[in-house]
Amino acid sequence: MASLPLCRSPSSILPSWHHRPISANFHSRIPSSTAVAHVSVQDPPAPPPDSSPNGNQFSSNTRHIWVNPNSPRAAGVARSHIGSSHRTRLASAASVLGACEPSEAAVAAALEAAFLKPPSEQDAVIVLNTAATSPETAVLALRWFIEHAEVRKKAILYNVVLKLLRKKRRWSETEALWSEMLQDGVQPDNATFSTIISCARACGLPTKAVEWFEKMPEFGCSPDMLTYSAVIDAYGRAGNAEAALSLYDRARAEKWQLDPVICSTVIKVHSTSGNFDGALNVFEEMKAVGVKPNLVVYNTMLDAMGRAMRPWVVKTIHREMIDKKVQPSRATYCCLLHAYTRARYGEDAMAVYRLMKDEAMVIDVMLYNMLLSMCADIGYVNEAEEIFRDMKASMDARSEPDSWSYSSMVTLYSSTANVLAAEGILNEMLEAGFKPNIFVLTSLIRCYGKAGRTDDVVRSFRMLEDLGINPDDRFCGCLLSVAANTQAEELGKVINCIERSNAQLGTVVKLLVDKSASSESFREAASDLLNSARGVVKMPYCNCLMDLCVNLNQMEKACALLDTAQQLGIYTNIQTRTQTQWSLHLRGLSVGAALTTLHVWMNDLYTALQSGGEGLPPLLGIHTGQGKNTYSDRGLATMFEAHLKELDAPFHEAPDKAGWFLTTSVAAKHWLEEKSSELVAV
Repeated sequence: MASLPLCRSPSSILPSWHHRPISANFHSRIPSSTAVAHVSVQDPPAPPPDSSPNGNQFSSNTRHIWVNPNSPRAAGVARSHIGSSHRTRLASAASVLGACEPSEAAVAAALEAAFLKPPSEQDAVIVLNTAATSPETAVLALRWFIEHAEVRKKAILYNVVLKLLRKKRRWSETEALWSEMLQDGVQPDNATFSTIISCARACGLPTKAVEWFEKMPEFGCSPDMLTYSAVIDAYGRAGNAEAALSLYDRARAEKWQLDPVICSTVIKVHSTSGNFDGALNVFEEMKAVGVKPNLVVYNTMLDAMGRAMRPWVVKTIHREMIDKKVQPSRATYCCLLHAYTRARYGEDAMAVYRLMKDEAMVIDVMLYNMLLSMCADIGYVNEAEEIFRDMKASMDARSEPDSWSYSSMVTLYSSTANVLAAEGILNEMLEAGFKPNIFVLTSLIRCYGKAGRTDDVVRSFRMLEDLGINPDDRFCGCLLSVAANTQAEELGKVINCIERSNAQLGTVVKLLVDKSASSESFREAASDLLNSARGVVKMPYCNCLMDLCVNLNQMEKACALLDTAQQLGIYTNIQTRTQTQWSLHLRGLSVGAALTTLHVWMNDLYTALQSGGEGLPPLLGIHTGQGKNTYSDRGLATMFEAHLKELDAPFHEAPDKAGWFLTTSVAAKHWLEEKSSELVAV
């Protein structure tokens, strides 16, 4: 029996049709030429008129492929054509709606033209979801669809528009649409509440998020995990950490499946409330139950431990993050910089900074200023100069130096008494259009004071007056520090500046300098000053005043001031006593305050020795701390060691306890008896 070709068109209809095997028709291919294929399940099209010179009946750009309407393939092709056409109409409707004015008439006209027949619920969802409309237009379109579409569940359409309002962060419109929804008799569902709660959270309204969460039972809705996560965060932001943690505890007790979102939220709640141990516990707990921390969790933990001033924990978490192949983001590096600069981990901070530069990440002026402030505090001159050069060379406006940048550089050079460099930065600051603020002038005066340039100190003070800046406590403390290191013949110039800045402080300094003034009158004036001063400046004032007393050989007034400061609780736990050791704690004191305290302690030891009571313990110790001293370019330990040698005191630096000087009671007793008359006269 002769075989017939498959799927060939009848020769009576298309005598010249180029026939192909049916298998070629059904293979999905991309034509190698630019020809356009028209697939049809209708009758084969009639050939176009012969218009080509070579007699071909079809254009070279068009191919017509006919599919047998009786084959199984035909139904799929037909549905595809219908679906494609429908999607095109919906896309066109969304486009027209997006261009519509937010008026009821314009929206109605656009949608009526797009839908000649009532649209389905799915059509309405697609158009509302894809149309790039304003919130006002979306609400008008929603009303039209509610009235004209074949809607089975109106809440679905309301939820679509609520999500749009959330995206646009339009809270008032969200509340208005909720009221309209209830008036329309529509029952809200879980998605409705979840969307509204997350909208309130996105709009920075945590109390509203909590309010809507608490409405859910009223409408028979139960929150899902995403809603719980949003509400835990909302409680935290609203300051109700107790409620947030209560929800988290409930999640744990009821064995809910924890996820990184919830854990990150709880860590943030702990961090915001200052419970950094709690944040660390949640982080370790989530890993113990098998929840893998993601980038957000790691960044949240880095931020929390940075706030907690635990840079060693930050380093551990960052190392774990790298080991787990979690790719750090810019936010990660920002958290690392925050942590390391606050803790003054100079090497680590600079390593992160250089890595960010290598990765071409945006470093804004806030991050630059944090680095410069750290460098100024720990004396990283070369590193600060590198950072400042990078700021000025940056083409990004967000990285340009501001007044704080210049202030940090002046502070840096002031700490090393580099007058030329400090003045150079001041000139750059003025050329950049910034006026020096009180921080710049405070640093500049400190720089001139360290360099012994009293006239420049006075000139800078006049600049402060010319700019109309009111001296603050920190500025007055700086002048007091300068006075403590000024030669006696020029001291009056600085005292005049102090008096014009703070009359009460000026009076105390005058009584201190005046050798004819009694220690009792000085004590009373100093007590009044310290009682009225802010807490943060009381100890700096005492330290500087005692430095000045020691420099002017006014030890009686220095001792009176120390006694007053101890009575007011400014200096606490300076002396400690156990059965085996008596200790003197000088860490944080200026050189003058430390020497005054030593003088008083030695007299106390001598008195205890002479009293014939319990006597001295086996060990005596002086703790000076180690490192740089705030009130001296040299460390207190170095200064103190030299002074102890001058006194021929038997205290020696402990080899196994940094910053401690120790002696035995036997050596101390012999020395006290030998030097008692000199000690009283010190």
